[in-house]
Amino acid sequence: MRYPDIEHHGAKDGVTGSCHQLHMDASHSLLIDCGLFQGNETSSDGRAATGRLDIEFSLRTVQALVVTHVHIDHVGRIPYLLAAGYKGPIYCSEPSAKLLPIVLEDAFKLGFSRDQKAVERYLKLVEQRLRPLPYQRWSTLLETEELIARVRLQRAGHILGSAYVEIDLTYPASGESKRIVFSGDLGAAHAPLLMPPESPERADILVLESTYGDRLHEDRASRRQRLEAVIEHALQDQGTVLIPAFSIGRTQELLYELEEIIHSKLQAHINKPPLNVDEGGSEFANNGSAPHSQSPLPSGERARVRGNNDSSEYGLETNWPKLPIILDSPLATRFTEAYRSLQPYWNQEARERVEGGRNPLAFDNLIMIDNHADHIAVVNHLTQTARPAIVIAGNGMCSGGRIVNYLKAMLHDPRHDVLFVGYQAHGTPGHAIQQFGPNGGYVDLDGERFEIRAKVTSIGGYSAHADQKGLVEFVTGMRQWPTEIRIVHGEPKAKQALTALFHQLYQQHEISPAAITTGGAGDTTEQDGCHD
Repeated sequence: MRYPDIEHHGAKDGVTGSCHQLHMDASHSLLIDCGLFQGNETSSDGRAATGRLDIEFSLRTVQALVVTHVHIDHVGRIPYLLAAGYKGPIYCSEPSAKLLPIVLEDAFKLGFSRDQKAVERYLKLVEQRLRPLPYQRWSTLLETEELIARVRLQRAGHILGSAYVEIDLTYPASGESKRIVFSGDLGAAHAPLLMPPESPERADILVLESTYGDRLHEDRASRRQRLEAVIEHALQDQGTVLIPAFSIGRTQELLYELEEIIHSKLQAHINKPPLNVDEGGSEFANNGSAPHSQSPLPSGERARVRGNNDSSEYGLETNWPKLPIILDSPLATRFTEAYRSLQPYWNQEARERVEGGRNPLAFDNLIMIDNHADHIAVVNHLTQTARPAIVIAGNGMCSGGRIVNYLKAMLHDPRHDVLFVGYQAHGTPGHAIQQFGPNGGYVDLDGERFEIRAKVTSIGGYSAHADQKGLVEFVTGMRQWPTEIRIVHGEPKAKQALTALFHQLYQQHEISPAAITTGGAGDTTEQDGCHD
């Protein structure tokens, strides 16, 4: 084997289960991520991987795990890595070090035990392993006579704490050096709260995600206006807008933009006389938890009132300042609180809002549902009444979590809407609803079949991933383009489109063609002199 060499244990043929092993020499290797598979994707040996959690590769040479970000498809197998005997450090960014224990606690409870003492022992073990690294600073991982390995994290703009990983390898005996870059998941432009990624200076070998390698996102700059318009239209039927969203990243972005809509509505009406509305209903609001002994929502009249909007089919106008925004996820609530504590890592716009007295992630109409009894009460309340509301619940692909109970109760009713703002992997209920819902199809949830009569809408521009343009700019923004690109974390069509585009760009710029591999060793695209 010629070093360095990269072995892919996940995200080779799909978009989940990220896990890459960088063999630096015969005795030393690094793991980049260790994530769960989702949907019907396969593991590195080609077998169905959903439900397969064991670590099936040797840990003998693994010196450290480097985490790009804390999404479950990048860190979800860490409990199994520890169970397999891994005793090395876990490197990640400083924000990720605060978020990762929350993710891993949840993963441990789901996969191992809910016994509190066992959970506490496990979390103590995780915290002992964590080695937070600042952005933009080189750290030495290994220094021997045969090998010097350094690592640097740079902002990836995907979720708070996300990073791409630069690894410098020097072999003193030969004088050879290599820089390997693992992109992790790269973010798109105009992401709320986050600073955008910047290209590395150079890379000899680049391992690049390709989730959206074959398409361009809709205009992200105007996505808040589209979100507002879609919700306005959906609420005309006096129903609930269900937004499946993962607990970390997407949920906080949605809250940030919903607060902006509400703030703009308040500013627009600040000099107008107050609306004649019913002030009855629960006083529960302002980020409290609703006691299930009382209605957890304002009355229907407070959420929606008659107005002078002639363009509305029903002569109704959404009263955004009184519209309940329900975050029904204890895990998402914990992450949102953690996000608020990490304000120094927010972008300038978000920090300025806080300095101006606003609370982008803690506004008055935000209702957080904690315990299960309150969750069931809210599901029943919204199902049985005509009180418009927005519900954000996990998980984002509808394969589990509290969103499933909402879907079971509401999918059959055309008053309600399901609004997708994220990628739906093949084999997940979310993908089935997105594909078959507009045609009156059905979806299987927990072994039971449910007809889809609710309206189904998808808004582009909300992906947390870079699109084809962003991925290309990440490479072309380098002063020295890579001589080898490993395209991973994407479906075949996306990887092939991105591969073809890179070949074209290298040729146009008269740069020696890169070896572009789609899916790891053995799947090299031979074109214009390229080789594995």
